[in-house]
Amino acid sequence: MTRQLLASVALTLLMTAPAAAEEKVFPATLKAHAILPANTIIAAPADAAEYLKTSGKFSTADRKRADGLASVPGKDGVRPTGLSLPFDGQPMQGFSGIKAMDDGSFWTLSDNGFGNKLNSTDAMLMIHHVKFDWDNGKLEPIKTVFLSDPDRKAPFPIVMEGADKRYLTGGDFDVESIQPVADGFWIGEEFGPYLLKFDSEGRLTDAVATEVEGKPVLSPDNPTLAVQADPSKKMPAFNLKRSGGYEGLAMSKDGSKLYGLLEGPLWVDNESVEQAEGRPALRIVEFDVASKAWTGRSWLYPLAEGGEAIGDFNMLDETTALVIERDNGAGTVDKACADPKDPKVDCFAVGSKVKRIYKIAMDDGNVGKAVRKIGYIDLLKIADPENRKRQGGGEGFYDMPFLTIENVDRVDETHIIVGNDNNLPFSAGRSIDKADDNEFVLLEVGDFLKAE
Repeated sequence: MTRQLLASVALTLLMTAPAAAEEKVFPATLKAHAILPANTIIAAPADAAEYLKTSGKFSTADRKRADGLASVPGKDGVRPTGLSLPFDGQPMQGFSGIKAMDDGSFWTLSDNGFGNKLNSTDAMLMIHHVKFDWDNGKLEPIKTVFLSDPDRKAPFPIVMEGADKRYLTGGDFDVESIQPVADGFWIGEEFGPYLLKFDSEGRLTDAVATEVEGKPVLSPDNPTLAVQADPSKKMPAFNLKRSGGYEGLAMSKDGSKLYGLLEGPLWVDNESVEQAEGRPALRIVEFDVASKAWTGRSWLYPLAEGGEAIGDFNMLDETTALVIERDNGAGTVDKACADPKDPKVDCFAVGSKVKRIYKIAMDDGNVGKAVRKIGYIDLLKIADPENRKRQGGGEGFYDMPFLTIENVDRVDETHIIVGNDNNLPFSAGRSIDKADDNEFVLLEVGDFLKAE
């Protein structure tokens, strides 16, 4: 063949070959929408220390105590959100993982509090048993369980170490994902990161440090790390960024295995992170429930172009799962600031572009390799032909332009539930000047769930 003919054939093959690398987008239709108002505050337990009766006292920029209730305005960047700290009680906010139960109810959990270890020592860790009144658009609490460590299972001194009731706080763990089991709950957290086991009353029974391929995984918030006393000595080494631990925790259908999905990629050196298929990749680590030990098996989850983190993770069957993937944008792009480096009070700093739920396949054939992304639904373009939305979206559609969307599970063969973490009182993605509510939606996604 001549060079011209070879080029022509190559071009024809390129144009006619299937786009194997192109990700398939599946439709999603809004069937119901429920809202828990942002400013939903519950009382601390009667036996909690007085310190825990209010929350958010250390949310000032200089970390100085703020004793006056509602004296520190909440802000999303430079934009006031209309709610202020400290709160009189504990906010029922920050839902960061969900699991559907056979009776139609759900277990979910509030995350560490106000975003980090230092400002969340008065934020109580809690999990919630809830149901939804979809017809009236309401979340209905059934029971809240406050987490505690009465038997001193945490491998470090907790904030309430000397208290009569050793409740856990956001200064101890950053709980982000939940799996209810017969005798309690498995929870994935970010500070260690640790895999935590609680009994049905919320008492800590196990705190398992993380290993990948026999090597420890450490975030800068891991309590075993200590700064050197001598400046000439090397600083302690860690291989996971802050807030990069277990954002997702899934369980095999037979209950024998847990799968922890890190929110951030592992660093292989000071300049690079783990990759798969040319993209930064997150580890899915397998844990054996019976022996309470890591199996040594793991998979890599490659982030999409523009994807920066995951939000939740639940198995559909023995080899396929749902994963929320997102960027760090908030709000709609049409109301984004012209220059993200110069944010204003009347625009979103960076608009939302990647808010998705992927269906993935992970099996014995790709252990140690990239999972297969079967396709995704776009949470910024959800069809709403029957106008079921209660806020957000526009004509014929609903959207979720939140910074963090951290709840997904299958409800039945054609529906999933999805919800946001509103990072109270800091996230404002629905409106420029109003703290986000907790929104949960029921989506019809039959084709997506059946996709292979």
